[in-house]
This record gives sequence, structure tokens and C-alpha cells, in this order.
Amino acid sequence: MTLKGRACLQQADVVVYDRLVDESILKEAPERAEKIYVGKASNRHTLPQEAINQLLVEKAKEGKTVVRLKGGDPFVLGRGGEEAEALALGRIPFEVVPGISSAVAGPAYAGIPVTHRGIASSFTVVTGHKASDRGEPNIAWDKLATGTDTLVILMGIGNLSHLVEQLIKHGRSSSTPVAVITQGTTPHQRCVTGTLQDIVERVSAEDLKPPSVIVIGEVVNLRDHLHWFEKK
Repeated sequence: MTLKGRACLQQADVVVYDRLVDESILKEAPERAEKIYVGKASNRHTLPQEAINQLLVEKAKEGKTVVRLKGGDPFVLGRGGEEAEALALGRIPFEVVPGISSAVAGPAYAGIPVTHRGIASSFTVVTGHKASDRGEPNIAWDKLATGTDTLVILMGIGNLSHLVEQLIKHGRSSSTPVAVITQGTTPHQRCVTGTLQDIVERVSAEDLKPPSVIVIGEVVNLRDHLHWFEKK
């Protein structure tokens, strides 16, 4: 976490935190601070998003300094924008402290730069979560499949088969390298590589679980000589 994030946490009267926040980070908050867990896992939400929004507003209106503590960056597929909207509507003053998104941190710890001169000059971050009425990510795969060099998918391991199917269907070569990184940056980090053709089978064989980051593109091949974390 950043120094600014820690400084805010040390001033908190209330900390509203998510599932992927490490206990050591929570210790930075004052002992007197009220700590409220609102974590979400797939199909298991402690509170619905609307209730979380309202909780932030209510605690702030009690005159308390509230820290909404999220993993990664709150504005990268983290519902931070929705929560900020609720605060704005409630006329609650707030500030946003950017974090480090798993979209770049996970690949970096696996030895995969999301861009690299001569290989990839663009990358796109998308959700792999079931976000549409049909239970599929609401993504324009026909444009995205071949429209970016590196594709980083968050929250997608449970929907991997569908994601691969859509990418191949819309023009991405089945031989495109893929990496799936789970528990990134922690001692439990694991990384499975393959291609769009075989990555579903490989991930299933290794029984990888969320949280995970999926990286698709030629930069994945750089892992062969840039993987550093596993050597420590």
C-alpha cells in the first residue's frame, strides 16, 4: 500500500474493508477504530453493494473519519466509483487514494511485463466476472479479441472456458500464450502458462482458485527468463 494510504488509515475512526485486505494492513488502523468487514466472494456477499454505499454515508454522517479499504486500486474494477457517487449524492466530502492494481502487480510478480518494446505497446484490463443478464461478461469481444496487444482479465478464472471460447471465436489465435496467476505477490503465488488452446485444461489440472489474474498475449513468453519471484 502507499504511504498516503497508510497515513489515512492511521487517522480512521471506522475502517470498512474487503476480503483481500491483509490482516497486517488492518493493524495500521488505531485500536479504537471500528472495523467492519464487507468482503465479497463469488456468489457470497457479506453486504450487497447498495448496503455498503449506505453504510459509508451513515458512518460519515455520524461525524466519523471513514476509510474504505480495498485491495488493489479502488477505481479499477473495484466499485470505487459507485461508492464515491453515493458519497457525492449524500454531500459527504471524500478523497481517493490510488492503489496498485493486481492487473499490473500480479503479472509483474510472475515476470510478465504487460507492455514490452517490440512485443506489446498496449494492454487492456477487463472483467471476467459474470456481469450480464445471461451470466456472461458484457464485453465487446468482436472488437477486443484482436484490438489490443495484451489482455488482462480480472475475476475470470471461474469463467475461463467462456472467455477462451469468445477470444478464439472472434479472431485471436488459439496459439496465443496465456498465463493464469493466482494468489499473486503472496508466498502462495502460483502461475500456470499455456495457450488459448490448452489453458483451460492446464488450470483445471492444477486446480487454481481465485483470486487470479489472467494474462493473454505474446508478453507471457517473457516469463521464461524474467520470472524472479520463484527464485527468491
